[in-house]
Amino acid sequence: MRTQKLGGSELMVPVVAVGCMRIDAMEREAASRLIGTALEHGANFFDHADIYGAGRSEEVFADAVGMTSSVREGLILQSKCGIRPDIQTFDFSREHILASVDGILSRLRTEYLDVLLLHRPDALVEPEEVAAAFDQLEQEGKVRHFGVSNQHPRQIELLKKYVRQPLVANQLQLSITNATMITSGLNVNMENASAVDRDGGVLDYCRLHDITVQPWSPFQFGFFEGVFIGHAKFPALNAKLDELAAKYGVSSTTVAMAWLLRHPARMQPVTGTTTPERLADCLRAADVTLTREEWYGLLIAAGNTLP
Repeated sequence: MRTQKLGGSELMVPVVAVGCMRIDAMEREAASRLIGTALEHGANFFDHADIYGAGRSEEVFADAVGMTSSVREGLILQSKCGIRPDIQTFDFSREHILASVDGILSRLRTEYLDVLLLHRPDALVEPEEVAAAFDQLEQEGKVRHFGVSNQHPRQIELLKKYVRQPLVANQLQLSITNATMITSGLNVNMENASAVDRDGGVLDYCRLHDITVQPWSPFQFGFFEGVFIGHAKFPALNAKLDELAAKYGVSSTTVAMAWLLRHPARMQPVTGTTTPERLADCLRAADVTLTREEWYGLLIAAGNTLP
């Protein structure tokens, strides 16, 4: 597995992250097979959140991996906090961040997180409180790197006014079929729907400020409407995926993931599958480099137009 620096840090990470959102319902043996498949391919970066399975996903992971201090040394663990479904709020208060991290560490059976992300923006955020929480977590050795999720440039700038630590990642929805982060930049000053800037130019912002974009739901269309691979709604896209899969001797899943990795922003896509075989297909994308023509061909096949 190829590696790259996470944001502007010195932390070297696999170019594909393994998402653990759906492992809460898995039996220990099945979860162990999934994690083992990831590690066999050199994918030792695992993405969590305190709300995944109401915390159960982190517990299942720790149990399945047989967490010990020696096992922990070979893993890179990222988790997220800030969503409170119990009271239907977002919460970036110092108190909640600190309590959330303690819960995460307990469930993962580890003394520290490699990366902590703030999970979706909090309209009532007081950035001074975030800064105080980050400082305490860093000083206590509980978190080594920090980032955000689903935030646009001005929200990040507001945090950076107070937060000392570099923000190394921004986890955002992105796939071939949900590519407004990319298509709005292709349609500058155009009078069409693709020209609408929905995110404040977050992709270019992250590139300028050494923040790694972590695409989530890399195979979904809409907002969890379904997977575009093999879906009747996208015949042209699937035909192109199948064509390239045959050319490179891989699956369509691998090609779709390789599309994200081909972008020069050096993104780190996050998988979501609980199937070892499909996870392996995702991870093989690290060895496939699409040509410029193939990359644009897939973008257009997904229904996007060039100006």
